[in-house]
Amino acid sequence: MLIFERIREEMTLGKTPRAAVDAGYNRATLTILDANVTTLIAALVLFQFGTGPVKGFAVTLSLGVVASLFTALVLARAIFDYFLISRKVRTISI
Repeated sequence: MLIFERIREEMTLGKTPRAAVDAGYNRATLTILDANVTTLIAALVLFQFGTGPVKGFAVTLSLGVVASLFTALVLARAIFDYFLISRKVRTISI
């Protein structure tokens, strides 16, 4: 996952776990949004010009992309924040 790679890069630069997670998410968010918006545009084109099963695939693709985006950016960030703040983690291993 791109976010984990960014966090790993920040950790090698010597940042604290909290700062590394913040910087990793900040650096990866735009790239992730760009890739997913591109996929959603393709799904929109499929839905607009497709028939029957192709439209169903476009809807399913869109739902999957939105769910994946929410999970990667919101849910995973909330889990990271929970462990970093409430458990006072000093190091992370990614």
